[in-house]
Parts: sequence; C-alpha cells; structure tokens
Amino acid sequence: MVVTNPWLAGPAPTARLDRERLGERILNLLSTHNVCVLATSGPDGPLATPVRFFHLGFTVVFTASGTSPKMRNLRADPRVSIGVVAPLVGQASSRGAQLFGTAQILEPGDVGFDRYWSVVRWQSDHVERSRDLDDPPLGTIGVVPADRIVYTEHWLRREGYAPRQFWRRESDGEAV
Repeated sequence: MVVTNPWLAGPAPTARLDRERLGERILNLLSTHNVCVLATSGPDGPLATPVRFFHLGFTVVFTASGTSPKMRNLRADPRVSIGVVAPLVGQASSRGAQLFGTAQILEPGDVGFDRYWSVVRWQSDHVERSRDLDDPPLGTIGVVPADRIVYTEHWLRREGYAPRQFWRRESDGEAV
C-alpha cells in the first residue's frame, strides 16, 4: 500500500515550538481566514455562531447587532471560545485554533472603540449595498483578547513538533 504521508504514522512528537514561531503560525491562520465560530453561553444553553472576524494581533474583533442573541449572551457572561479552522482535505492539512478569552462589547464613543474599529473592513459591505464609502457605519463591535490559544497543525509532525501547541498571554500582555 502506498502511504502518502508516512510522517503521520506512529506516535506524535511532543516537542514544543518556541514562542515566536508559534505566534507567527497563529497570526498566519488569523490573517488568512475571516470566519470563526463564536461560542457563548446563555439562558437557553450554549450558542455557537459563525461570524466574520478581523484581528489585531491576538485579539479578535467582530461586528454584530447590539441586540443579537450572541451579544445578549456576552453581556450576561463574557467568557467565550472562538474556533478558527482551515479547510480540511485530510489529516495532513488539519490546521486550526481555539481561542479563549473574555469579550468586551464596545459602542462608538467607548474607550478603545476607535482602535479596534480601525481593523474592521466594512468597505466591501458598503459597496455591495450601494452605500457611500464616505459614510462609514459605526455600530457595536465585540473584542476578544485571547488569554490562551490551543493551536493544532498536523504538518508540524513532519518537522518533529507536537501537532497541538499551547499559547498563553502573560499578565503583561505578552504571549508565552
């Protein structure tokens, strides 16, 4: 039998990437994808919502109606999990991340709103709706600075690294 990826056979390596290389891989994933699944918890139980996202470093930003179920859930319990996954062809292509953090809901005029709003790419939505690009929309945004990230990439096995890697934010904001 022909084996296409013999490096996937046998036990997975356990070596860890250094902080800088892991951070680069995570940022590459966040920079090359724009849809995530945002998991919140509410009175009716868990809610997993696909949303378009943007990022500023290891912080995920998304737009939403301030009265949507996900935003209502975030106001009651801001703890979230976010899943970002690359298209899967087979185990060799398995790549994704689970981000865990505490969401902030920001409205225009709130401290920090302008900083995070600047990464939102609203222009294509305006063009699609025949709206004037000189009149940017301003609305509610969700901001989730990742406290920890579980990154999975099976291609790492080929290089002798564990396919599952763990990133944590230090108390001063730096990744560890």
